[in-house]
Formats: sequence, structure tokens, C-alpha cells
Amino acid sequence: MIQIHDKFFKRYLSELEIQQAVKSVADKIAADYKDETPIFVGVLNGSFMFVSDLMKAYQHPCEVSFVRLSSYQGLTSTGIVETLLDVPENIEGRSIIILEDIIDTGRTLQKLVHLFSKTNVKEFKIASLFYKPDVYKGEYAIDYFGLAIPDNFIVGYGLDYKEQGRNLREIYQLNQKHMINLVLFGKPGAGKGTQAEFLKEKYNLKHISTGDVFRYNIKNGTALGTLAKSYMDKGDLVPDEVTIKMLMEEVEKNPEADGFIFDGFPRTAAQAEALDNFLESKDMGINATIALEANDEILIERLLERGKISGRIDDQDVAKIRNRFDEYNQKTTPVKEFYEAQGKFHSVNGIGSITEITERLTKVIEGLK
Repeated sequence: MIQIHDKFFKRYLSELEIQQAVKSVADKIAADYKDETPIFVGVLNGSFMFVSDLMKAYQHPCEVSFVRLSSYQGLTSTGIVETLLDVPENIEGRSIIILEDIIDTGRTLQKLVHLFSKTNVKEFKIASLFYKPDVYKGEYAIDYFGLAIPDNFIVGYGLDYKEQGRNLREIYQLNQKHMINLVLFGKPGAGKGTQAEFLKEKYNLKHISTGDVFRYNIKNGTALGTLAKSYMDKGDLVPDEVTIKMLMEEVEKNPEADGFIFDGFPRTAAQAEALDNFLESKDMGINATIALEANDEILIERLLERGKISGRIDDQDVAKIRNRFDEYNQKTTPVKEFYEAQGKFHSVNGIGSITEITERLTKVIEGLK
């Protein structure tokens, strides 16, 4: 595994596999052009290594030139192809072999075809080291290619991520993490906090407690914290969009996490939908909503015992405890129904030892993979 800028990449193709693919392209071209002198036109910047090695493998008369186009920024194509270095001169009546490092959507290729179609060349053909047939939308045949590969972002051997990685001898593939995003429910005393600590350690998750996020923003006087406090001071509910923005900031502050545990949010179906929309914009989603279920009487005993140590008044009064349970049921029912409709709601028995409950939660999460 290697890191380039903010992304991690894992080895995908060895140097030997690349050289075998290069030789395969050279042999196919030689079968058609060994009796004439074609002009190889490499597409910069990505193809410089491919062109260099192809020339070593192609042991017949040829000439070499370059054009330069660009359509990529970061991990994605901009959809706009710019010509930075034009076609070579003196190509009239000659056979042209365009050399691309990789062909995916075909936008750059379309621009190349337009460039050469304006000239009086004898013919031009297209050769690429890598070809992504699943996403190729072009109307032109790929005459020669070394390897057909899946639609995964790759670096190395001339290919870059934000201009780095071109010098790598092997090809590396973007490490697409399997994200685990959970919504955790549980009545007071159900052990939600204890289990959240375990889950975040085991699966490298970030535990986002709405209460903690609110307290942090208000204490530190952030713009969102000040806005939230203005509603709270008037006795009004903080609007969902303010809460969502706070959660968005927490997610964006933790790019290294393999997922998130949302605790205390969503509390309504509208909030659940808003959370879905936000996560979808990040190519993520909620994998499961897990509710720790326990008998009310057992939870009351737990809370009363906890109250003796914590000193919390709301853990020492049975009537107040039951009111909290009623409030929990009222608030979680519509959210439960929202996730049940998506097939993402899981109920876990919250009675037993910490280890036993942990094993039940682990079984649910491992089943998601």
C-alpha cells in the first residue's frame, strides 16, 4: 500500500505484467506495419513511459512524435479536453499510430480523432496500453490494446494522481475502502455508549454523538454553534439543516475513518432522509441501523444502580426514567419504520454480558460485508 496526497493505493500490476502487455501491443502493430515506417504519436503526459518501452519492443523502422491533451483533474475527468501540444508536421500520406496510456470514457480519444481527421494522413490507428471497456463510450474502434481492465482509478507507469505517481514502475489501484456507516439506537441504560466504543476501535469508525457535536460547537463559538445557540436560547428546536451541517463537518474532518457511528441522530424520518442525501453526495450510505433492545424493568434497575454512582437525578427517579423511555419510543418509531422500509433495521438483544452483546453486534456488522 502506498499513499499519494490524501489517497491510498494498493499494487495492481507488476512491472513484469506491464512489460508483457507492452510487448503484446508492439507485436500486434509489427504484424501490420513492419514493412513500412509508421509515425507513433504519443499522448502526453501519461504515455511517455509506454512510448519509451514500446519503442524498445518495436524493432522495425518508425518515427516518434507527441501531442498533449488534458481532461483529468484529481480522480475524475473534467469532460473538457484541451489541446496543449498540436499534431506533428510532415505527416501527409503517412500511417499514424496514436499511443494512449489508457482509454476510459473516450473523450480524449474523440479529440484526437478530430485532430487527425483534419490532416491528409494515409490512415491512423489507435493503440492503448490499458483499456476500460465498461466505461468506454467512444464510437471509434480501439485497434490495439495491452490489457482490458475494470473501471478503477490507477496510478503508476506514467499515470498520475494530482501529478504524482507517474514515476512508479508498477501500477497501483485506488484502495476503495469498505465503509461501514451505522445508526445506533438504544434506550437509556442499554449500553449504547459502551458498545459504540468497542465498534469504533474494532472497525476504525468515528463515533459522532449529536450531543457532543453540539457541545463542541457551542463551547468553541463556531458559526454553527452560535447559530444553534440562538435557537436554543429562544427555546426553539435547532433546524435540521444546522444539525446536518455540523455532522457534515465531522464527517469531512475524519477522512481516515472507515465509517461512522451516528448516535442521537437521526431522530425523525425527515432527518434520516437528510442524512441519506448527505451521505449519497459522498458516495456513502447508511449500512445498518442497530437498536439495542432490553426489557424496561431491567433497564430501570441498571439506571438506578448507575444513579448511585453518577449522582444523576434523572437516573434516580423511576417516573423520570419511564418518561425518558416513552420519549425514546415516540421519537424512534418513525425512524425505525424509515430504515425498516430500506431493509436496514436490525434489533439486537441488549441483555447479557458486555462481551455477549458485542458478539451479537459483530455478527450483524460482519453480515453486512
